[in-house]
Amino acid sequence: MSDTSHEPPASSTESTPASHTPAGVRRFTSARRRSLLGALFLMATSAIGPGFITQTATFTQQLGAAFAFGILASILLDLAVQMNVWRMITLTGKRASVLANEALPGSGYLLAVLIVFGGLIFNIGNTAGAGLGLNALFGLDPRIGGAISAAIAIAIFLAKRAGAVVDRVVIVAGLVMIVLTVIVAILSDPPVGDALKQTVLPDTIDFATITTIVGGTVGGYITYAGAHKLLDSGTTGPEHIAEVNRAAISGILVTGIMRYVLFLAILGVVASGVVLDVAGNPAADAFSAAAGETGLRIFGAVFWIAAITSIIGSAYTSVSFLPVFSAKIAGRTADLWTVGFIVVSLAVYLAVGTAPATLLVFVGGVNGLILPIGLTLFMYIGWFRGSLLGKARYPRWLLVVGTLATVVTWYMAVNAVGPIFDLLSV
Repeated sequence: MSDTSHEPPASSTESTPASHTPAGVRRFTSARRRSLLGALFLMATSAIGPGFITQTATFTQQLGAAFAFGILASILLDLAVQMNVWRMITLTGKRASVLANEALPGSGYLLAVLIVFGGLIFNIGNTAGAGLGLNALFGLDPRIGGAISAAIAIAIFLAKRAGAVVDRVVIVAGLVMIVLTVIVAILSDPPVGDALKQTVLPDTIDFATITTIVGGTVGGYITYAGAHKLLDSGTTGPEHIAEVNRAAISGILVTGIMRYVLFLAILGVVASGVVLDVAGNPAADAFSAAAGETGLRIFGAVFWIAAITSIIGSAYTSVSFLPVFSAKIAGRTADLWTVGFIVVSLAVYLAVGTAPATLLVFVGGVNGLILPIGLTLFMYIGWFRGSLLGKARYPRWLLVVGTLATVVTWYMAVNAVGPIFDLLSV
């Protein structure tokens, strides 16, 4: 983005402003706080996109309260993945693809191709989700709604200070989305006791479901969204590691709470006997059943906010991997590439024939298949190329946790390939 994004920080320490006046220090502190919150909410809103909302409605209809275990699993895997990825990227001050190339020549190009491919598929789903949101909110044709939403995202990236605009948009949008979902969760009156029990002792465990949810919340580009945003704000080096850890943990807590609240909102409807149309727009059915016409409008607002912020996050992060191919893709040039990415996503969405709800579930699954590849590269760096991470000793417990998460994601991905691709034939 033209103000800070896609450009390497001036220095890893990002020293205090030239003006050491109280006003200058306050501006610097405010900008730093906004950057951290922006990274946190970019990751959080990317992780709670229209795909996750649709997946939650679909799988809650299928599994009931047992789906709570899938959400817990996704949160635990989130912790293992994000704590390692954010730490390594900000310690080195290098983008994931560049760091991967230094550790294993050529792997960064592979990672970039996979992330951009997965991000493009995800963004097609995000655009579809934006269309569904405006359809529920205003009755617009979903394709027209998708086009309008893409135009808004493009306008944000064409703004003079695109990075600062993105920070503010994702923070406000994320807070509004949380408040609206809490309202619906209260109205739907879910069986909280049963949900809490099955969070740790589920009646059934479905690996394809967990893989899809993990893919939709931390898979593909989402893993790197917040970390690359921190790079663009200059939050790099060992002196900022405490800030990075706090931002990563806070982001995961925010997404975890939001996921569970959304699940409870839909569970209350399903537990009351309402059957959701999983081939149509199941989340809209749930919100409508919980609060009538008002619920449908709230769904439209929540779904559109989730979609537009995910369009921003997907496009920004995918393009942030391209400098590994050409250093010229930076600053304003990167903004234009981001605009092009959004345009291509919209064009494919307008041409695709797959039902939007099915597409939204499928894209999460695809990103869940991409996740273990990138995670394996980072674990290789941690265990065997520690010199790339600087002189400070990397926490072994964090590598152990990350390695366990890598093994789990590979196991789930292998077991889920067939069921995930079967979705397209539904």
